[in-house]
Amino acid sequence: MTATNQQEIIRAKVNLETAQMAWSDMQRYFASGAALFVSPELDLVETAFQMSEDNATQIAQWMAAGQFGRVTDEQARAWLEADASLWAVVVSPWVLVQPVK
Repeated sequence: MTATNQQEIIRAKVNLETAQMAWSDMQRYFASGAALFVSPELDLVETAFQMSEDNATQIAQWMAAGQFGRVTDEQARAWLEADASLWAVVVSPWVLVQPVK
């Protein structure tokens, strides 16, 4: 199996593991520091894949652009008040969350 095939299999697996969830159900991950924000401009599956591949260069670029990072207190509060639903996927030990477009 080629590296490209393996990457596509991993992406497909990540895609199958995404779920839409209420922020209120994910607060415990925020409280433990494990919730990471993915900007709506990014593809959640691709972001999770890059995390799983430890692509530090790409992750650092997203962080520098403010497109990726820990969920802030302000984000958590706004999502709770709005009873927001977010897309989520686990890349252990992290839970990546992205607002529903």
